[in-house]
Amino acid sequence: MSHSIHILSHQLISQIAAGEVVERPASVAKELIENSLDAQCTRIEIEVEQGGIKRLRVRDDGCGIPAAQLGLALTRHATSKVSEAADLEAITTFGFRGEALPSIAAVSRLTLISRPATENAAWSVTVGADGRIEAPRPAAHPVGTSVDLYDIFYNMPARRKFLRSVNTEFAHLEQVVRRVALARPDIALQLRHQGRLVLDVAASADDDAGVASRLNQLLGQTFLRNRCVWTRPPAGCDCMAG
Repeated sequence: MSHSIHILSHQLISQIAAGEVVERPASVAKELIENSLDAQCTRIEIEVEQGGIKRLRVRDDGCGIPAAQLGLALTRHATSKVSEAADLEAITTFGFRGEALPSIAAVSRLTLISRPATENAAWSVTVGADGRIEAPRPAAHPVGTSVDLYDIFYNMPARRKFLRSVNTEFAHLEQVVRRVALARPDIALQLRHQGRLVLDVAASADDDAGVASRLNQLLGQTFLRNRCVWTRPPAGCDCMAG
């Protein structure tokens, strides 16, 4: 251990900071899904390989990121959600520190692809193994954003060895997705693992009938029936009929 005081490298600082955001693939999925919700999307697609350890892609149809700002989105303390201290008193978004994407990029091989509705083409940026953000390149992508990452903790073996089995990691990730699906019936969600469709729920109206529909899709009619025994049945629920 060195006894002299020195400034850490930018890459090492980012990797240390990643520990505040990235615990396992499920925590990455949570951050990326919340970014998609902040982007006012109506649909989110999540593709996972090996429980998210090998690959995790989150794709949305939100407002997108202009090509000129893609590099900034991967820079620490850069955000579109806060401009001044007064904004902190009226937070209406999930995240605002500008930490999630750069922290995730510090411990994985990450590519960010996005296209705003105001632009005719999509652009992508990739973070190199040395932590440098490469120049944006043209890409094929509909309006919205995709964050595609591979090999989580590939450059931090001490962290990677604490990850559990593929099934355990995917169980945590699936729970995150299901919780979002329960909380936001107005958002369509699709989850695939190893190419297999695990969850596919359509968007519903954000009212009693929509909540009942989402509960039925995720938890089944039996849960909805038991719920309605103790509470007022939501509109559209026929669990008390007959």
